[in-house]
Parts: sequence; C-alpha cells; structure tokens
Amino acid sequence: MIELVEKVLQGDSDAVVLFYNQYSPKLLAYLQRKIPTKEDSQELLQDVFLDALDSLALFEKRSSMQTWLYRITRNKIADYYRKRKIKSLLFSQLPFLQLIAQEITQPEFQFEKNKIRDKIEITAHQLSANYRQILKRHYEDGIPVKQIALEMHLSFKATESLLYRARKDFMQKYAES
Repeated sequence: MIELVEKVLQGDSDAVVLFYNQYSPKLLAYLQRKIPTKEDSQELLQDVFLDALDSLALFEKRSSMQTWLYRITRNKIADYYRKRKIKSLLFSQLPFLQLIAQEITQPEFQFEKNKIRDKIEITAHQLSANYRQILKRHYEDGIPVKQIALEMHLSFKATESLLYRARKDFMQKYAES
C-alpha cells in the first residue's frame, strides 16, 4: 500500500488508476446507501478521490487508507446534506425573496442599501490583508476555495479555516461598527 501511495504522489497515472480501482467499489456502495440518487453518489465519489489525491501527501498513516477514505466520504456526505438543506430553505423562502426584490427597487431602500454598502467597505478595511484578500477572492471574484488554496500555497483545509476566521472577524467588526 505504501508503495502505491508513493507512486501516486510521484504522479504515476497507472498508480492513480489502481488506487481508484482498489477503493472505489466499496466507497460507491457506501455512498449509494447514503445518497438518494446514483448520479449524486457517483459525483460525490469523484469529489472524494479528488480531495484524497489533493491531500494524500498529508496522510499520516495513523489509520488505514480505507479508514481515511471513509472519513473523507462521510465528510462529503455531510456537506451534500448541508447544501441540500440550505437549498430547500432558500426555495421555501423564494416567494418572500421575490417580494423583497420588488421592494428593494424603491428609493428609500436604495438609500439603506448604500448605507449598508458603506458599512461593509469600512468593515473590510478594518480586516487584515489576508482576511480581506480571501474574502474578496471567494465572495467578490467567485473563486472556489480549492483554487484559492492553490494560489495562496495552502492546503484546502487551511484555506477553509482561513476563510472561516475571516468571515467570523468580518461579522464581529461589522456588528461593532
């Protein structure tokens, strides 16, 4: 197993295929028991292996490779259901959001919108450069966390943590101003 991991880390495409073929059947079966559609299960399986390949150098061998992959898979399942819950909440509020969208075009709401925008800009300038950069890249530029991690030379998890701390700091400073 260690040899296979080393070959994958060295970029051996045959080793990557072997790695995928060795673990994917059990992970797919697990996903299909937990996820409602076959298509979503297959998509999550691809995400699991992309994350695993991205993080393989960080694998500390304290557990088996299979255990490590199942942990990634469980996290992907949790993310899937979290996103699904958010979408269902958003769609349940759609009529209300449409009403608000109509109201926002009124002049008195434009004034409030400008005040909020100014408050956001002032708050953003109070943040550290790193926090400001990651928030801008993710929310203004729409860059995915994986891409930001590559740009900042950080691991995916470190970038997620940085984004979380930046959001938390922003919210605290926004509430204080």
